[in-house]
Amino acid sequence: MSKTIIEVKKNTNENNQNLLRRFSRRVMESGIVSHVKSNRYSDRGTSKLSQKVVTLRRLGRRKEIEKLKKLGKIADKQTRS
Repeated sequence: MSKTIIEVKKNTNENNQNLLRRFSRRVMESGIVSHVKSNRYSDRGTSKLSQKVVTLRRLGRRKEIEKLKKLGKIADKQTRS
């Protein structure tokens, strides 16, 4: 999202409430608040490097389990009958 600068100058004989109201209206019209609220809970995706690391770790565990099964140190899962 690009930076949006909203500037409101105080007119002569204008009180602070009106100035604040004009500023708030400009902010609402610009859509900044709605954009921020819509992205409030969105998470960033995991990086490709961390995905690769997780995948390699999972594959390593699978190989280790297969190796232990072949050696007979881990029993195969028995099916229910």
